Amino acid sequence: MTRTVIQQKSHEQRTRGVALLTVRDLKKHFPIRRGFWSRTVGHVKAVDGVSFDILPGEVLGLVGESGCGKTTTGRCILRLIEPTAGEVVFEGQDVVGLDRGDMRGLRRKMQIIFQDPYSSLNPRITVGAMLAEALRIHKIAEGEAAQARIRHLLEVVGLFPEHANRYPHEFSGGQRQRIGIARALSVDPKFIVCDEPVSALDVSVQAQVINLLQDLQKEFDLTFLFIAHDLAVVEHISDRVAVMYLGKLMELADSEELYRNPLHPYTRALLAAIPVPEPNARRERIELEGDVPSPANPPSGCPFHPRCPIATAECAEVVPEFRDVGGGHYVACIKV
Repeated sequence: MTRTVIQQKSHEQRTRGVALLTVRDLKKHFPIRRGFWSRTVGHVKAVDGVSFDILPGEVLGLVGESGCGKTTTGRCILRLIEPTAGEVVFEGQDVVGLDRGDMRGLRRKMQIIFQDPYSSLNPRITVGAMLAEALRIHKIAEGEAAQARIRHLLEVVGLFPEHANRYPHEFSGGQRQRIGIARALSVDPKFIVCDEPVSALDVSVQAQVINLLQDLQKEFDLTFLFIAHDLAVVEHISDRVAVMYLGKLMELADSEELYRNPLHPYTRALLAAIPVPEPNARRERIELEGDVPSPANPPSGCPFHPRCPIATAECAEVVPEFRDVGGGHYVACIKV
C-alpha cells in the first residue's frame, strides 16, 4: 500500500472522527515563584492550547525548536506531568479525570521511550530485573514465564538473551535505547510516546533505531507520537507531522503534503534548514531574526510574528485560528 493511499484513508478516518487518542486545548503552565513566601508572580506557558487526534496505527510527528513544548505535551498526555487544563481521551476514556488506581491500569496501554537512554534506566539493577519489574507490577508474568518473555523481548529489539544479566553501563548508547524500547514493549502497549528517541545517538545508530521502530510499529500494530527536532528523521517515519512553536501548533498535515507544500512561514524556515547531501544543490535560505520569545511572556497576537518575515501590524493583534485549509491541512496564520 502506497503512502498516498494510506494518507487518503487516514483523512477519511479523521473525517469520520475515528481516533485512538484525542487531545483538546491541552495546557501546561508552570508557576513562577519568587520572594520569601514563594508567591506566584507569573506562569511559564509551556503548552498553551494544543489540539490534535492520532489514529490507530498512525505515527504523528511533533516537531519544533528546543523549548517549544514538545516533550511537555507528550508527558502531559501520559500524565507524567499533570496538565493545567484541557482534555485527553484515549480509547474513549478521559485520561485527565482518572484516579491513581485507574491510571496505573491505563499505563499498560500508554508507554514512553525517553530521550536519554542512560538516565532513564536504573543503574543499580540488571536489564532482566528491570523488565521483570514491569511484568510483575502489571501482573503479566512471573517466574519462568517472565524470563521467557524477557528473552523474547531482547531478541525482538536486536539484543541477545544473555544481555538480561548485564547492567546499563555495560551497553553502548544505541543498545541502551533498545533496552528502553524493550521496556516500553514489555507490557503490550497500544500507544507509545517516542520522546526524541534518537537525538542522543550517532547518525549511523539513529538509522538503526528508526528502522527498528518502524518494524516494531508494523509488527505490533503500534501508534506513535514521535517527538523530534530533526525534520529529516520525522519525514522518514511519520504519517502526519505537527509543527509546534512557543506552546502552540502552527501547522499540521500529512507528511508528504507538509514537506511538499508548507504553508506557515515557521514551517518553511524549519524545512529550509534541513541539510541537503548534495554539494552543488541550491535552495532558498530563510533566516529568522531574533530569538525565541520567553514562554513566560509570550508576544500578543500570533506568537511567531516577532520573527516572521511576512508579518504585518495585524499579526501582532489577532490570534490566528488553527483551521483546516483543505484536505486535513491545518495552519495557524492569518496570511494563509
